Amino acid sequence: MDFRKVYEEWKSFPGLDEDLRAQLIQIENDENEIEDRFHKSLEFGTAGLRGILGAGTNRMNIYTVRQATQGLSEYIKKTGDTKKGVVIAYDSRNFSPEFAKESAKVLCANGIKTYLFESLRPTPELSFAVRHLGCISGIVITASHNPAKYNGYKVYGEDGAQMAPDAADAVTEEIRNIDMLRGIKLMDEKEAVEKNLLIYIGEEVDKCYLDCVFERRVNPDAIKDVSDFFSVVYTPFHGSGNMLVQRILNMCGLKNLLVVKEQEQPDGNFPTVKSPNPEDKEGFTIAIELAKKNNTDLIVGTDPDSDRVGIVVRNSDGEYVTFTGNQVGALLTDYILAQHKEKGTMPENPVVIKSVVTTEMVRSIADFYGVEMMEVLTGFKFIGEKIKEFEKTNSHNYVFGFEESYGYLSGTYARDKDAVVATMLIVEMAAWYKKQNMTLFDALEELYKKYGYYAEGVVNIVEEGLEGPARIAAMINNIRTGAPKEIAHLSVDAVRDYVYGTIKYSDGSEKEINQPKNNMLYLEMDGGNAWIAIRPSGTEPKLKLYFGYRHEDKDKALKKLEELKIDTQNIIKG
Repeated sequence: MDFRKVYEEWKSFPGLDEDLRAQLIQIENDENEIEDRFHKSLEFGTAGLRGILGAGTNRMNIYTVRQATQGLSEYIKKTGDTKKGVVIAYDSRNFSPEFAKESAKVLCANGIKTYLFESLRPTPELSFAVRHLGCISGIVITASHNPAKYNGYKVYGEDGAQMAPDAADAVTEEIRNIDMLRGIKLMDEKEAVEKNLLIYIGEEVDKCYLDCVFERRVNPDAIKDVSDFFSVVYTPFHGSGNMLVQRILNMCGLKNLLVVKEQEQPDGNFPTVKSPNPEDKEGFTIAIELAKKNNTDLIVGTDPDSDRVGIVVRNSDGEYVTFTGNQVGALLTDYILAQHKEKGTMPENPVVIKSVVTTEMVRSIADFYGVEMMEVLTGFKFIGEKIKEFEKTNSHNYVFGFEESYGYLSGTYARDKDAVVATMLIVEMAAWYKKQNMTLFDALEELYKKYGYYAEGVVNIVEEGLEGPARIAAMINNIRTGAPKEIAHLSVDAVRDYVYGTIKYSDGSEKEINQPKNNMLYLEMDGGNAWIAIRPSGTEPKLKLYFGYRHEDKDKALKKLEELKIDTQNIIKG
């Protein structure tokens, strides 16, 4: 792509949005900035689009959004039933409402009925709405937990899960054939409404969604039993979770809910946090102060599109500490399975699902309860695909699934991670332990005593700029072409390569992996006590390194984890 030529074409385009044109005029003498914005188009993948807001083909703006929606429209017209329609949701990010409406105008111009939420809603409700309304597809405008300068565009299939790789590839081909500035069909909003092509939705879908979430309680009396002396602080991080999280907790009987007022209202600039990411303790600073003043039992925070949730609890010294996604997932798995077993409500052929890079503690927990555990690639769509498979084969009953990246789902009403149901279950679980005179910190310590201490962590190697992708590819290839025999003085027993679908053992033997192809390596180490996974991020310029080490002694486990991190980075960077 001749980036300078494309830049000039955009700048001189008669119908260009004037704010975007002003941006282009401002950078006309900055060759590096022009190249960054125009050297390529944003890539549409199984996670849709995600990028920095601004003018350019490599930015999120109304033109890249329109092009993606026109491509989706062409795909639907060729492969699906346009009368089934598409449902659109959006979060609190800057330009999310505008991008949602532009998407609706393109769909309607292509004769595709469109259901548009009247105001911001969580991503999991979009997943639910696709199935509830019988739509052919769904769109949600969000960049999840990314910093404020980002936005994104995610597409869902008819099953309510994120679009499968083969479908995403087909949509990508359609997008490539569309002129971003001139090749888009658009219909006026008023005309779309008059023709019954554009339908606004809200409370009716909310109620049905919350009813499904409410059914996922495993101990309906847990919160009510301690409601007079149990309290929770909640922050939606300026996002879309506030209304529905408050409603579901009220339905469960929680009396003492304190909402962080400074972070309650939607705001795409996220003014009170460096990043609206529930993984980062920094974002919980205000919530922790509120919890300290009120002697609160639990702090919960949902990200901007409310598909991920993080928690803060008091440790044995009374200090508030964050839990990782792995720790919360292990606690929820144990709690849900234990309650089902105690109440005799465990379904036949139950299954728990985790991603490859998620804690191995879940395997031990599932074994203890006699429940099968399955492993899928990173990305909640793969958990969704398993649920769809079970519906066809009746081979298993899905109980719970999660990823280490703070995403959880109980039930099959949605096919994406859901912070609303996860928040409800976390609060229920904390209330149940409260009745046992235990905190969630106590409960986690009990799991470690039972199964061993699992020290786990993630390292992100960020490589921005034009050469970033090449540097990331080179680093993962350093391991692919010459995997070490040991790391941090631990033996490498086997290397799984998901690109080639093989697992190679240290004795030279080899066998196939029954998983879709994916650019990921997984090193099995120390007789199963240690592992390392390496994969490029699908949405950011990062190489992600995941580590796990199990030992009976916590201090030894944590020390070895740090050794693994240091040694692996040295090997990868050559």
